[in-house]
Amino acid sequence: MSGDENGGLRETPATLPSPQAPLAEDISTWPTGRLLSTAARLVEHAWIAELERLGLTHAGLIVLHILVAGPRSQTDLARLARVENQTMSRTLDRLQRQNFVERTPDAADRRRHVVSITRSGEESWSRARTLERDLMPDIGDASAFRTALLDIISSSALERWNT
Repeated sequence: MSGDENGGLRETPATLPSPQAPLAEDISTWPTGRLLSTAARLVEHAWIAELERLGLTHAGLIVLHILVAGPRSQTDLARLARVENQTMSRTLDRLQRQNFVERTPDAADRRRHVVSITRSGEESWSRARTLERDLMPDIGDASAFRTALLDIISSSALERWNT
């Protein structure tokens, strides 16, 4: 950030490097929260771009991940994905238009539908499974990194997710 002519603060041009340019700022001095937030945004942007290339969204990928274990009701999917039923309905509509999932009446309760992954959905899920490996740098002890992330999420999610 830098000051403008009126004394206010404005965002300075991006300080992250282009592939050819060095960092304009020493990020090693940033607080850990800023590092985590910046890393999360950069990974998310790369992740979204690759998912779009596969015809998926982040929400759609979550649904396919859940469905590879077997068919579920929309209510179960919403609960497992930690979203509202209406949000899940929109995600399923998109996935169904792309032929990644199908909804069939539940034999035990005709008011419900069971959602299943299609062959096309399985193929898309299979291609997306390598994104993490392809997009993330080698961080050394991946298990310790995952444990730290899980700890951060668990401690931060108490109020948000009522866990």
